[in-house]
Amino acid sequence: MSLEILNQLEQKIKQAVETIQLLQLEIEELKEQKSQVEQARDTLQNENEQLKNEHNNWQEHLRSLLGKFDNI
Repeated sequence: MSLEILNQLEQKIKQAVETIQLLQLEIEELKEQKSQVEQARDTLQNENEQLKNEHNNWQEHLRSLLGKFDNI
């Protein structure tokens, strides 16, 4: 093998290593984003559940009040 071919191979290997390192960084960033999105989703699901419970409580309260009017 000539020296030129070895130099080309070395350059391609360096480029491949740099690309792999950049992709690994991107993977880490995406994992962090995924974690944040999952936490936000969980928070929203909990809030949604609380709001549903509140809504149901208000409906029960209103039904009770309307029932009292029906008795009058």
